[in-house]
Amino acid sequence: MTRREFLLGGAVMMTAAGVGYVNLAKFGHLPDEISLKKIRKSPFQKNGVFQNMVPTEKMTGEKGFIGTMWDFWFKYHPDTKPIKNIPTVKTDVKSLKENKLVWFGHSSTYFQIRGLRFLIDPVFSSNASPIPYNVVPFKGTRIYGAEDVPNIDYLIITHDHYDHLDYETILALKPKIKHVVTGLGVGSHLRYWGYENEKITELDWNESCKIKGGKIHCLPARHFSGRLFSNRTLWGSFLVDVNGFKLYVGGDSGYDEHYKTIGDQFKGVDFALLEAGQYDKNWRYIHEMPEEFMKAAKDLRAKKVLPVHNSKFSICNHPWYEPLERINELNKKENLNIITPKIGEVVNLNLLTQKFDAWWKDVK
Repeated sequence: MTRREFLLGGAVMMTAAGVGYVNLAKFGHLPDEISLKKIRKSPFQKNGVFQNMVPTEKMTGEKGFIGTMWDFWFKYHPDTKPIKNIPTVKTDVKSLKENKLVWFGHSSTYFQIRGLRFLIDPVFSSNASPIPYNVVPFKGTRIYGAEDVPNIDYLIITHDHYDHLDYETILALKPKIKHVVTGLGVGSHLRYWGYENEKITELDWNESCKIKGGKIHCLPARHFSGRLFSNRTLWGSFLVDVNGFKLYVGGDSGYDEHYKTIGDQFKGVDFALLEAGQYDKNWRYIHEMPEEFMKAAKDLRAKKVLPVHNSKFSICNHPWYEPLERINELNKKENLNIITPKIGEVVNLNLLTQKFDAWWKDVK
């Protein structure tokens, strides 16, 4: 065998292995015909590819995509992961009473309002990536699993990135999920993984579905989607309105005018889960910076705000504690009602005066 034949054979074998790997179930499914019927009617897509409300570049760094990613992967960035265990609280979530919330780290959140139980973007597995041993939980943060949550009335998936839609977790939760609400196209992954279509509601931006005592609204966000192919499914934010209590789930989003539009449309919100983490000036249009987090909270006219998308995974190059540190410092001037519970601490949605420690300072 010549050297050329050897290299060609090796390339063919690697390609075949790669093709086999990306065909694994965890990668999900491109929009099926059920989703496509709805996607084709959406004013927010063009030729099956969704667009943001305003033109949005993913990478804005002067070095371009290759240079930016080279710095991201190979340049040293200190303190991206804690060296000690993150402090957590193991709450018996199944025994919680009305109007309570528990944050599981990153964007995974459970809450119950007036008899209904909701779960947002649960990721309970050993990594938030299709690549094994990549994007693993910080020490001490993986203390909850599917077995710890009660039966869920509504599972809300904001978009299909791996740190929000986790294959292993979704499979483990299947017996407990009564209904799923998500953006257009995301239902195709769920059907591919064995969820019944009757349990799935796919919404476009500015659409809503009725629930007992209220509605779930799908609203714009400034981001992108995709597990293998970008923007074939819709990303979004969601507003849960149960008997007049309004809880906003911001999903992943860069800052834009949609926050003010939503705040005006719903005349403020009672509680907001807003992204605070995995930001960088080189992708500032798809993940908001701490200063923009503050603007978003004010635009929404939120009575109480929980910064999420932090403290469990590192998908960026800022110090792991920086989002909470910077927001805490900025809030000394703004004096917004921003809460910082530990993973697992119980948040009382009715209590505006509830306070939490700056727990990350003891870990730094």
